[in-house]
Amino acid sequence: MSKIEPYFKSNDKKFYLLHGDTMDILPKFEHKFDMVFADPPYFLSNNGKTVENGKIVSVNKGNWDKSHGFEYINNFNRKWLSLVRDKMKENATIWISGTMHNIFSVGQILTELDFKILNIITWQKTNPPPNFSCRYFTHSTEQIIWARKNEKVPHYFNYELMKELNDDKQMKDVWTLPAIAPWEKSCTKHPTQKPLSVLTRIILASTEQNTWILDPFTGSSTTGIAANLLNRRFLGIDLEQEYLEISKNRKLEIENPKISSEYKSKIQGFQVKQQLEIFLAQEPSVEYLTEIKI
Repeated sequence: MSKIEPYFKSNDKKFYLLHGDTMDILPKFEHKFDMVFADPPYFLSNNGKTVENGKIVSVNKGNWDKSHGFEYINNFNRKWLSLVRDKMKENATIWISGTMHNIFSVGQILTELDFKILNIITWQKTNPPPNFSCRYFTHSTEQIIWARKNEKVPHYFNYELMKELNDDKQMKDVWTLPAIAPWEKSCTKHPTQKPLSVLTRIILASTEQNTWILDPFTGSSTTGIAANLLNRRFLGIDLEQEYLEISKNRKLEIENPKISSEYKSKIQGFQVKQQLEIFLAQEPSVEYLTEIKI
């Protein structure tokens, strides 16, 4: 395998960015990951309109988000999921975010490729944009499929922590969490940026400290920022250099301990303000490979 030059590698070697098409890059290295989060194109850029910050705006995100029909979407999902599956450890899990535009295709292809679907999380946004047409219900949710690589290989799940975060009751598959807040846009905003609150819960539920997390469509790398805030390691891939610059700047920002601590205190989904900091201080340290193989 030829050596890949990272677009960015943090000084602490816990945050890597690769520039290019994830379909081309994934076959070029051998590293295996403990968890994957993917927010692939939803293919919903159809020249429609929505409301954002009180203004009418286009729903279009870019050429990468335009739909080319069901067969194209299925082939796209089959290709990237096959490549990602090869980069997962045998006990690894994957989380995939989507809407009605792509999530049914993703579920179908996961089953086809012998993943075991564990849950379909419904993320209910506390602050969704209003429906512009007033002809149907306001879109206020996204789905996140959680699946493991192998039917018979057990996966990691921090059941006790999730129960603790839910008033000592089993956590359900509907999560009420906010969309991104203004403080999460300090390095400018990606058009489909996910909130740290959602990624924090995902990562705490399914990984241990020091594990490696992959995001093949990293965008502004909320996955990586959450991973590093939680003492996990991260590699993200994106085709757009503009988004990688946002990702790099977000990582450099949280290298300031004061900002890092402030952000952790603002993440939603906890019973009390310092609950996350207390958990991280008490979480057992697990040794994993420190240098990524690329």
